[in-house]
Amino acid sequence: MRVLRAALYAAALSGIPSTAHALLTGRSPFEATLAAGAILLPRETRPERLLAAAAPVHLALSLGWTVVLDRTGVRGARVGAAAGVAIAALDLGLVGRRFPRVRALPLLPQLADHAAFGAIAGRLLAVRR
Repeated sequence: MRVLRAALYAAALSGIPSTAHALLTGRSPFEATLAAGAILLPRETRPERLLAAAAPVHLALSLGWTVVLDRTGVRGARVGAAAGVAIAALDLGLVGRRFPRVRALPLLPQLADHAAFGAIAGRLLAVRR
């Protein structure tokens, strides 16, 4: 239950940096969400379908990476943020390159999202009930 809780909170909150960046720079705040949907539906162009596809993609990735963080003993926000940057290298550097919409996203906000994901998940994984 602790891992699921950490994954859900991290999934829900980790997009804040890129969303804020998009709003401040006049870009669409849905750009990263549409890119996530394009992972599942790479040829789709309709925003409503890409938005719907983004939810399971984002949740699956968040849960999978949170399990990895838990199993590797990542605990605490600082260690989690560093792990999040390492995850970004894999997500964006290796896998994301294959998807044009992901590749087109501004890099620094995506790194910030990944660091936020790791920090949130790491912090919540450290909490024992």
